[in-house]
Amino acid sequence: MRIVIEFYRIRPQDGAHAVVGREMADAVDLDDAIRRAWALAETLDMPQRPDAFAVRGMDGVTLHSCALGAAATPEAPRDGS
Repeated sequence: MRIVIEFYRIRPQDGAHAVVGREMADAVDLDDAIRRAWALAETLDMPQRPDAFAVRGMDGVTLHSCALGAAATPEAPRDGS
């Protein structure tokens, strides 16, 4: 399946989101898409370190979103917006 992975910063005061990176990729399934997003979060050259990412289908529907941080790991992702 074709997906779009968006990486963004979240402003704590009001929860506003700012996209700092966007990549299109092919994935076998949602689990594969999530693994790709975690890998890109560590390796993709972005202007700022993202706070979270979202995996979207080509139709724009959010398939998964996850916070990045000390408590969130690829093995135990935290869902959130």
